[in-house]
Amino acid sequence: MTLACAQCPVRDSAACAVLTEEERADLARAGRTVTLKKGETLFSAGDEDHACATLVTGALKVTSYDREGEERILALIHPAGFVGELFQPFAQHDVVALTDSQLCVFARSAMEEALDNHPALTTALLRRSQKDLHAARELLELTGKQDAATRLAGLIMAMARAASDSPCHPAQKFDLPLSRGEMAQMLGLTIETVSRRMSKFEKDGLVAKKGARGIELVDPARLTALVGVGL
Repeated sequence: MTLACAQCPVRDSAACAVLTEEERADLARAGRTVTLKKGETLFSAGDEDHACATLVTGALKVTSYDREGEERILALIHPAGFVGELFQPFAQHDVVALTDSQLCVFARSAMEEALDNHPALTTALLRRSQKDLHAARELLELTGKQDAATRLAGLIMAMARAASDSPCHPAQKFDLPLSRGEMAQMLGLTIETVSRRMSKFEKDGLVAKKGARGIELVDPARLTALVGVGL
């Protein structure tokens, strides 16, 4: 499917935003649009396809499995995020759709050519990768915090920042890309603990549920303060 850059919801926030319209059109011709259903895999561990992608809509998780077959969520990919190894395959990681998702996918050779031709794209992609890596490290650090409320508040705020169009303010309303079970696994907690803490956040007026996955930050300042307690 041809990439429709003019209608792309992340055209101003993805790495390709640094390109001119003509340059972006050239890059689009080298790629394709891929749609994934929830649970479908984009890349598998050891994949030799050497592709990379920008997430347009939806959410992805980067996971690995231990010897006992237990899943470990290493990172979340949000819209405008870049995923793919330019210089080696995914040795141990799977990239799986958390929700129905749409991506711009490019062969590694096509992306390498674009980087050679457009130094500004190289810089933008490096900055984007650094931002995504920092976000992944922040999420992993949450498991080291002793208090369950601190861990859950940190995860909610991280997802709110990722869902926001503003670099300064988290989104007030957004859909949680993770199930309670996935949040529990990522934070090193039980599903029951996550459910109890989420219910208490609602009772205390910190958040409000909006449908099956929707959430509203009623008091983001108090959530942020909770995260600070564990620092």
